[in-house]
Amino acid sequence: MTLDDVRAMAQAIRGEVAKAIVGQDETIDHLLVALVSEGHVLLEGPPGTAKTFLAQCFAAALGLDYGRIQFTPDLLPGDILGSNLFNFQTSQFTLTRGPIFRDLLLADEINRTPPKTQAALLEAMQERRVTLDGETHALPDRFMVVATQNPIENQGVYPLPEAQLDRFLFKLLVGYPSEAEEAAIVTRFGERQGPARPVEFGIAAVTDAAQLGQASAALTGVTVAKEIVDYVVRLVRATRESADLSSGASPRAAVLLANAARARAALDGRDYVVPDDVKALATSVLRHRLILSPAAEIEGREIEALVAELIESTEAPR
Repeated sequence: MTLDDVRAMAQAIRGEVAKAIVGQDETIDHLLVALVSEGHVLLEGPPGTAKTFLAQCFAAALGLDYGRIQFTPDLLPGDILGSNLFNFQTSQFTLTRGPIFRDLLLADEINRTPPKTQAALLEAMQERRVTLDGETHALPDRFMVVATQNPIENQGVYPLPEAQLDRFLFKLLVGYPSEAEEAAIVTRFGERQGPARPVEFGIAAVTDAAQLGQASAALTGVTVAKEIVDYVVRLVRATRESADLSSGASPRAAVLLANAARARAALDGRDYVVPDDVKALATSVLRHRLILSPAAEIEGREIEALVAELIESTEAPR
């Protein structure tokens, strides 16, 4: 698959998702970058902003095996991973696969389940495999997690630990639409009864797992110049030197940012990365990996503003 084919595929996916989703172009672009670079995405936003519906429409346009887990306080690791059940007829244990064995998994309201159950996703997201009773089982090659969480409520929720957050390539903030977009949403959905479904909007699969694998392989043809590598490293290291941050980003963040920039270039049909690719993705890659210092918290500083300042102060290659 050529880079022009990758760009055409991305345009086709955008077109299908747009049949049902109003706005959210930047979020969709980030989902495409994560898809091609084989990363996971955390969507955070208030209720009613179509986070779940967006994930459903995205999956429908991809033609992947899609599954959803509604995270609740009583959810157990076995409910996600599956378990070995004893078959009395054969006198053997038989693996019953859990809903995690999917190409694209929607982890809905992931912060509503206790840490023990959240941790069940760690190995899956990092190594694309799960271990049950000491035996390792591979997940699909295209395995991708799109998780959602609600930032408003603090009753009955379990904040994701840093190790869990670090497994996500992006943390995307899904906000309220503009007035014009909201009017379009009401026009499109206001006369419908019951929950909206992607099939009702004519969303069809325009690609499959094999083509997505070829798109990911096409990233090897995208060049990351030494100047871009140095820029990524300086930007990430600046987070560790900031007095406003008690914890900066790790080398893993630098690697992921560079890979995501390559994916963005490929989706644009380019075989080279430019500084704007890095700048466009830096906040989404870094915001969930940084911790404000106590003084910055007291002052009411925000991670996004600090990252913007670091991008502005870090010299980019010309």
